[in-house]
Amino acid sequence: MGLSLTRAAQWTPASSGTGKLESTPMNESLLKEILSFVEQFGSQHPHEALHVFQEPLQWSTTLVASDFKTDYDISDSDVLSSERDSEGLPLLQLSPPTVKVRSFSQLSKLVHLAEDKKVEEVQACLEENRYPLVKILGSSVASILQREDTDTDVLSLVDKVKDQGKDSEVKVKLFLLLQNLDNKLLSKCLEEIAGKVRLDPTAVKNEVDSLKQSSIEGEKRVLKSIRYTSDYTFSNGCRAPPWRQVDGEMCYLVIEPCDTETLCVTCSTAGVFVNGGVKQEGEESGYVRTSDVFKDLRTLLKSRSPHFAGNINTQDFAVQEPPSAQNVQHVEPVDAEEQGQPQRSYEQQEKNVHEKARLNKAGGEKKYEPCPRWRNLGLASPCGEAGGKKHSKSSGEEKSDEIQKRKLGAGAKGKMKAELSASSLPGRLSSPKIKTPAGSMPLDAFSESSSESEEEEEQPERRQESNTDLPSEYWQIQKLVKYLKGGDQTATVLTLCAMMDFNLMQETCQLAIRDVGGLEVLINLLDTDEVKCKIGSLKILRKISHNVQIRRAIVDMGGLQSIVRILDSPVKDLKALAAETIANVARFRRARRTVRQYGGIKKLVKLLGCVPDLASLSANQAKDVEVARCGALALWSCSKSTKNKEAIRRAGGIPLLGRLLKSPHENMLIPVVGTLQECASEESYRIAIQTEGMIKDLVKNLSSDNDELQMHCASAIFKCAADKPTRDLVREYKGLQPLVSLLSKAGNKQLLAAATGAIWKCSISIENVAKFQEYKALETLVGLLTDQPEEVLVNVVGAVGEFARIPANKAIIRKCGGIKSLVNLLTGTNQALLVNVTNAVGACATDMDNMAIIDQLDGVRLVWSLLKNPSAEVQSSAAWALCPCINNAKDAGEMVRSLVGGLELIVNLLKSTNNEVLASICAAIAKIAKDKENLAVLTDHGVVPLLAKQTNTTDDRLRRHLAEAIGHCCMWGSNRVSFGDAGAVAPLVRYLKSKDKEVHQSTAMALYQLSKDPNNCITMHEKGVVKPLIHIMGSDDEMLQEAAAGCVRNIRLLAMANRKAVLFN
Repeated sequence: MGLSLTRAAQWTPASSGTGKLESTPMNESLLKEILSFVEQFGSQHPHEALHVFQEPLQWSTTLVASDFKTDYDISDSDVLSSERDSEGLPLLQLSPPTVKVRSFSQLSKLVHLAEDKKVEEVQACLEENRYPLVKILGSSVASILQREDTDTDVLSLVDKVKDQGKDSEVKVKLFLLLQNLDNKLLSKCLEEIAGKVRLDPTAVKNEVDSLKQSSIEGEKRVLKSIRYTSDYTFSNGCRAPPWRQVDGEMCYLVIEPCDTETLCVTCSTAGVFVNGGVKQEGEESGYVRTSDVFKDLRTLLKSRSPHFAGNINTQDFAVQEPPSAQNVQHVEPVDAEEQGQPQRSYEQQEKNVHEKARLNKAGGEKKYEPCPRWRNLGLASPCGEAGGKKHSKSSGEEKSDEIQKRKLGAGAKGKMKAELSASSLPGRLSSPKIKTPAGSMPLDAFSESSSESEEEEEQPERRQESNTDLPSEYWQIQKLVKYLKGGDQTATVLTLCAMMDFNLMQETCQLAIRDVGGLEVLINLLDTDEVKCKIGSLKILRKISHNVQIRRAIVDMGGLQSIVRILDSPVKDLKALAAETIANVARFRRARRTVRQYGGIKKLVKLLGCVPDLASLSANQAKDVEVARCGALALWSCSKSTKNKEAIRRAGGIPLLGRLLKSPHENMLIPVVGTLQECASEESYRIAIQTEGMIKDLVKNLSSDNDELQMHCASAIFKCAADKPTRDLVREYKGLQPLVSLLSKAGNKQLLAAATGAIWKCSISIENVAKFQEYKALETLVGLLTDQPEEVLVNVVGAVGEFARIPANKAIIRKCGGIKSLVNLLTGTNQALLVNVTNAVGACATDMDNMAIIDQLDGVRLVWSLLKNPSAEVQSSAAWALCPCINNAKDAGEMVRSLVGGLELIVNLLKSTNNEVLASICAAIAKIAKDKENLAVLTDHGVVPLLAKQTNTTDDRLRRHLAEAIGHCCMWGSNRVSFGDAGAVAPLVRYLKSKDKEVHQSTAMALYQLSKDPNNCITMHEKGVVKPLIHIMGSDDEMLQEAAAGCVRNIRLLAMANRKAVLFN
């Protein structure tokens, strides 16, 4: 249920939510087939029917509890199945109108219970579960199985998913059953399309050719022009993309009449019609029909162009009438993507194939056969015996190609001449994929880190538009590749040498090798026994793999597995070249995953251990150093994956990298430090970098003359300095001054970002701030607050905020003009930058002179406006910044009231679920409530019940500021009574059990204010507040003493008054 749902099924537009299945005959046919499959699944496949889905299929059902009978636990309107999984959870759960099903057994039973509503239930299930395969098997297993070829045997599939959890064999069988259903559904759709054919590609082509003759210049012409949107023709004569051919579309035309606007026309098997503007395939919105369907192009043009209608009958066109139904050619869709290959855009494929047809000068149009996935649908060709013979022939060729692929994948063990002869056999030049055995694959997770970016996805392919633009090197390289395919060992080595004489870093040369099938030959050479051929091949692959398309093609052809195997070679030159090639290829996720799965990480780590400790090296030892350098380069590329980082650590890579960090050679240090800084995002690496003594070497290399090395060292310190021991080590090894000196290299933005980041994190320790000031770091940082990229500004502002904790530094920031620069940054959109800016502004606002400037620049309003930011982190940092601003403003009450809607906004944030936001808002409310008028407005906006609602928290930071806010809000009207009625008193008493003294202080203040209401005193006494308050009265804090004593006094006065009333009455 993959392609049949996404391509064959007809969906409504998803503009108002998820798309729905249209009410069409084709959809009804699909639903009935799926219903039949589900109904019979329990009886035909009882073992697989018991398999528990990875995620439940969930949809809105029309069934109610009364529809369920035995084998179900019914409670009111809810239904639970008696059948449960290993954890005791029901496999079917109904909570009207939602039903959740977790096995085919229960799905089959539910469909039987639906009776006359079976089809509706299946339709609802499919509409709300667009990708059922992922929910049934899990995303990782589904993605692994979908990448495999259609003819892969069951045992091989089970082997590939055996590390994805138990029941791997059942999952594979389920996948194959669903895949068979998918093929059956597609076959049925195509049969229905074939049965409705009225037009065919030949008839359309003949009519277009005849109309083109009418587009010549002259008075009698009936059209200005008519052209196809694509020059590429599939083997069935269609020009439409494969996914549109499923809908019966054959080609698209752009027609320019003489008297009306240009028409974009779709030619389909059902007729021709005007579309929404398909000028290039791939624009899905352009395929929509915008006119009636006409039987042919002439009829459509007559209805649209009076000039065409008036002149068409005066000319003699040899237009071939559409053939009768008996002679209709079958329009067989073809697939643009071999299973397991990445799909390129249709435009790129069309351009490449068309260009190759011109370059080969073969004459005529090149025909491509459908891929096995479409051919395996089993449709008989309606073209008669000839069609059947053609299909039989292509199937035989396919089998021959598959045998050849397996030979290549198993590794060439014979002599060189036999190898090259095999590579030149017919069918080898366009081999879509070279397979390698999976038996040697280590047990490892197949999924990649979700945090890892995919930096090279969807890279457009740039090609020369015509052969006149191609330089002579293109043709010369193509000739050499042809020699490479057919020569013996000596000829192969000489050809490889000749190819290396070209500038292989030039894109034209790289694509010349790929276009003529040279990549397959180079990869095949890696499996030979000839060292010279392997070296020559790797030297070429090392250079051309700088190209994005080339490295993706290497992975698609299975070349990366061969390169990984070479890492075990005893020949050092081979190992170095293989590692450097991996460094180039492993720049995207799938390549990095492949390296790990085939044991490449362990082999690369092993390369690091061959470096001798000698100061002077022999020629052989120098080769060892080069091997280690290339290994470090490869690990650097691979370390962008979280799972690869862990694999490097498990393989023992950290101490080896630490050893190489002491190397005097910069070309060795750069990849080593690059790998370390990439891995330093993981806590285990940061701890190891501290304990292995690498901080000293990183600090030492900060003074290098190489900017790139300095950048990586600073970046590593940036990530590691999040931990206090690292910050202390950097200061101890005198690394702070070199970091400050790097600020002078403001032209190198990457280096500047790394240096400022390291300074920011190191300045978290107050001892480091004092040292930084000896080197005048703050003045330089303030100067960097303008005209810098955001990645630099985030770090600079973060550092300024840390420096501002020292009172003397606040004056320096003001004198250097830093306050204005900080306020200007409050208008940005970068959330990380806004968090740091608000922290810095808040730190500076504790100085009265700074606060005056902030108020003058309208900084308070800008900070307040950030409370509307969707990021909780920005909201909390803005609220914290407001506290010193309100505390130190000259007329804080009036300033707050001047912000229209500001108080309502801050009260509404008490509905947040983020404790940090709540704590900061409570702190701000405590400052605002000191002004009576503002407190009255807060009360009108409902601050009391919202504060009372939060009192059951266990977060001490929130407790402290919440109690402070309640204490200040008690000072207006009947708020004390309202807090008592809202149940805020009893939870506050529990705060006194906290170990945080600041919580005790703010709680005692709040209880003192609340105790001025008699009912609150009664509640406090009942909850046992007196004993902890008496204990607090012995504190050294006078304010805490007074608050506790005042609260006890009020409780005592109430008790005495009550006693007198009893005695005298």
